[in-house]
Amino acid sequence: MPISSLSISHIRNIQQAELRPSSRINVIYGENGSGKTSLLEAIHFLGLTRSFRTSQFKYLVTQDTPQALVFAQLAQGAHAAKPLGVERQTSGDVRIRYDANTIDLAELAGLLPLQVINTDTFDLLEGSPANRRQFIDWGAFYFDPAFIQVWRGFKRVLQQRNSLLKCGKIDPAVRQVWDREFIQYAQRITELRFAYIAQLIPDFEAILAHLFSGAEIRLNFSPGWDQKVPLDELLGAQLERDIRQGYTSAGPQRADLRVKADGISAAERLSRGQKKLVVSALKLAQGTLYHRLSGRPCVYLIDDLPSELDQQHSRLFCEYLEQTTNQCFITCVDPASLRTVWRPETDVAYFKINAGELVQTH
Repeated sequence: MPISSLSISHIRNIQQAELRPSSRINVIYGENGSGKTSLLEAIHFLGLTRSFRTSQFKYLVTQDTPQALVFAQLAQGAHAAKPLGVERQTSGDVRIRYDANTIDLAELAGLLPLQVINTDTFDLLEGSPANRRQFIDWGAFYFDPAFIQVWRGFKRVLQQRNSLLKCGKIDPAVRQVWDREFIQYAQRITELRFAYIAQLIPDFEAILAHLFSGAEIRLNFSPGWDQKVPLDELLGAQLERDIRQGYTSAGPQRADLRVKADGISAAERLSRGQKKLVVSALKLAQGTLYHRLSGRPCVYLIDDLPSELDQQHSRLFCEYLEQTTNQCFITCVDPASLRTVWRPETDVAYFKINAGELVQTH
């Protein structure tokens, strides 16, 4: 559901801003520090009640302001748009209203599937496995409705098992109960992750072929333990070590998505520009798969698209965006770097931001 109108109140240096974005491509430009990324954060806040730049809400809300509010109309095709509003207080209270009803965070995420491409996206190659698990689980959440309950169940069981490990001596009967439940959830969440990655890889390879050349890129999912050994045997064999460490060392909480270029870690093998193309292809593949499965587009928040890319690859990137039905919000310093890359028939809107003040331009 693309955003047909957006109203922002008290997000960083944006005291108040309103815009009617294009359903396709929106370019937000301005000098460094003008509020470009803050506008993307506002949309992210609308979809997830938080920023993609900081986990602390006090840094997202305008200084000395008690709450932030973002309100939007979500287009419904031939039907009337429906209102969505997200308000969060510095005290911690969050209120989410959609079409005059209060909804929870999981429902909100289902309404407005967001994809962020920014400097943090490099963590898909350079960061810890936790970054890549988050990437997988975003897709699995939308891929199978059962995933969220399985994921929550696994988190609960893992937390309980780790609490027992921290106690030191564990009653064998109690351990067997939690191990049995741990294994059941581990097997199910791993099945869902494997299924999602299998669906994602063809889209990733097709997009990468359009954007990238110079190395053979391969994805390999590691479930978090050696599946040649039954998980119950592995948990028993590692019990003493797990007790010493105070946490479970094998299982889906250790899963990873390994990205290799010519058989070598892509983080070590590729240049900065090549890495941006690979991580962008991963994000674009997620959006493509989501659209094919749901019939709905994603909303892409792309911060400083031209950075790390030469003119040719910027053009290829934009050509692919044009081929999709996603709604895109793209920031840059100089709009001239993007004005010539779009086809005449593409619906592109330009917005200039200066010190938090937003105006539409041509």
